[in-house]
Amino acid sequence: MLIAATTLESIRWGALTDPIMKKSCSGVILSGGLNTRFSGRDKALVSVGGMPMIDHLLAVFRPLFDDIVLVTNAPVKYLSWDLRVVTDIFSCRSSLTGIHAGLFHAAHPHAFFAACDAPFLQTGVVTTLLDALEPSADVVIPETTAGLEPLCAIYSKRCLRVIEKLLERQQFKIQSFFHSVRVMKIEEKPLRSADPDLISFFNINTPEDLARAETWLESARKPLENVKGDSNV
Repeated sequence: MLIAATTLESIRWGALTDPIMKKSCSGVILSGGLNTRFSGRDKALVSVGGMPMIDHLLAVFRPLFDDIVLVTNAPVKYLSWDLRVVTDIFSCRSSLTGIHAGLFHAAHPHAFFAACDAPFLQTGVVTTLLDALEPSADVVIPETTAGLEPLCAIYSKRCLRVIEKLLERQQFKIQSFFHSVRVMKIEEKPLRSADPDLISFFNINTPEDLARAETWLESARKPLENVKGDSNV
């Protein structure tokens, strides 16, 4: 996947925009995975571009949500962050377990979920989902040519009971309950309007992914450095 330097530069330097009105929706960061593909390291605390991945996500979340929840099985590591930290309710560890815990603790009827290993999440993608959200919707989820993105989606508290039934049966596939709830799919075109390269859906699962992310960020810095150099001529 090729990433435009201008897009990455907006991530690296914050891309300050006008204040955004907060929606009646909670924001949940999932950081409870086993991280087996990352040598057991806590990915939320891994640095990308000189900043922990969780801080990249919080930079997007704080202007949008008045209720932010972190789901993790290592809560002590996050005591210095100003956010609500909760753990899984079901003992089995999976992304679906984290969604259940986040929904259970969310202060609002709906919650937007993001995985902690997606540091390039774009504000525009989140607001696209929030703008499409209707009170009767149970799931609002991006759909691209690569498929659905269940870890960058909005879920309703009405999903709690059906998720609990799946977890009780040790069934962990997120999309397995979609047939029994109202799902709104957001097509790729409006997503690309907000995120032309769809880098919001890039997950850092391995050290190799981390190296790729650092390479992209470094390539984004170079045009800015050149501009700064030219201004002194």
